[in-house]
Amino acid sequence: MTEPPQKMARREQAGKAKEEEAPTDASIIIQFQSATGETTGPQLDIPHTVTPQQLETLLNGLLANEDKLPYSFYIEEEELLGELGAHLAAGGLSVEKALTITYQPQAVFRVRPVARCTASMPGHSESVLTVQFSPCGTMLASGAGDTTVRLWDLNTQLPKTECKGHKNWVLVVAWSPDAKYLASGDMNGSILLWEPASGKQLGACSGHSKWITSLSWQPAHRPGALPSSRFASGSKDNTVKVWDAATRRCVLSMSNHSALVTAVLWGGEGLIYSASRDCSISAWDEADGKLVRVFKGHGHWVNTLALSSGFALRTGAFDHTGKAPADIEAARAKAVERYAEATQGKPERLVSGSDDFTLCLYEPSVGKTPIARMTGHVQLINQVVFSPDGRFILSASFDKSVKLWDGARGTFLATLRGHVGPVYQVAWSADSRLFASGSKDSTIKVWDARTRKLKVDLPGHADEVFTVDWSPDGGSVASGGKDRVLKLWRH
Repeated sequence: MTEPPQKMARREQAGKAKEEEAPTDASIIIQFQSATGETTGPQLDIPHTVTPQQLETLLNGLLANEDKLPYSFYIEEEELLGELGAHLAAGGLSVEKALTITYQPQAVFRVRPVARCTASMPGHSESVLTVQFSPCGTMLASGAGDTTVRLWDLNTQLPKTECKGHKNWVLVVAWSPDAKYLASGDMNGSILLWEPASGKQLGACSGHSKWITSLSWQPAHRPGALPSSRFASGSKDNTVKVWDAATRRCVLSMSNHSALVTAVLWGGEGLIYSASRDCSISAWDEADGKLVRVFKGHGHWVNTLALSSGFALRTGAFDHTGKAPADIEAARAKAVERYAEATQGKPERLVSGSDDFTLCLYEPSVGKTPIARMTGHVQLINQVVFSPDGRFILSASFDKSVKLWDGARGTFLATLRGHVGPVYQVAWSADSRLFASGSKDSTIKVWDARTRKLKVDLPGHADEVFTVDWSPDGGSVASGGKDRVLKLWRH
């Protein structure tokens, strides 16, 4: 008895679908390649069912690593997350010739996601506007609308010192990369320097006529930068100034902006970057303050800047355990080594976020034309941050979303939705696997960078969360906001 035509058609369709889903071949010839394009080992014939974990074991053997190191694998810029054959079939990729698999080392240590609030630390009598962990991860500073800077003891989770001296809202705090100084800037244009160990005020840097919007210290790997002595400031008075921390004097003053300077970053290649509401970004020579380059990629205010080496610049000679060599020369050598690891011999990359809803990605030492103009947000971008390994960029926007981008090419990777209010700030974990976001909706959310999914939802604040930071040792997240309470979150 013959089958009805409809049944035969359905069976043939099912057979075709099964063939399409079937793995590419019984075996696949691959060639490992490093991120810099160098081939590793010979071509290998492997089964189509191989997983990233098995590739990792194979690669560790080829590289003769005594300790097994973690790696992620990419095929034509797409990360391999499951079986190789299924990945190739899904992407319609040919295996007629040897398949190049690019590998990227991951952080050896793994940060655990924060899951609970371990301390609610009251003390500020107005909104907490800024929090920042020290480069070693053992200290925490906060600045608030009550004109004070507070230092917190992370062991006891209690206030350590209340630093008084400002006469107006404290808008920004910044640690020196050797953790010997803390600088803070306020709405009057005053910058105060503090000794973190004692909370003692070391003096004031006076020169700006309007509020301080940004502070950034000279990176530890630069010649003569240790012990830390110089830092840059940006102000509403349209100027950028460089200060000597020991004498509290202004050593350089730079001005070409025609509007408020929103962000200042001291880069690792000898340039100081400043972003402004005049829609431009300027690059200045750290030695003499001369204008080197102007970037004009945005059509509205530039709100935020980030560098691909930002984490290495922030932590200097400190590793993920919070330890650094005590000897100055050894610390400088360690800082140079960590910066070299972060850049891998490639030019530093700079990303900017703007009120025009876009991001621009640059290689400032190479040219002033953007590598990529990144679009997708539908409201202003409040903050951009590179992951510690420089492979990803996060952007936080008033459109209630966080977007994830490729850090090298600027290509869009994912939109993370979960907040019901504008997202003010984002912060990466030190291993680049997790990140936290703080929002007007009063919550902190922790996300997984690999799965692009929400990991933990952390309600607890009674009002808007203005600021969030993840400690360099990975152990804690700090947040502060309109409810005047500083919270510590741990696993």
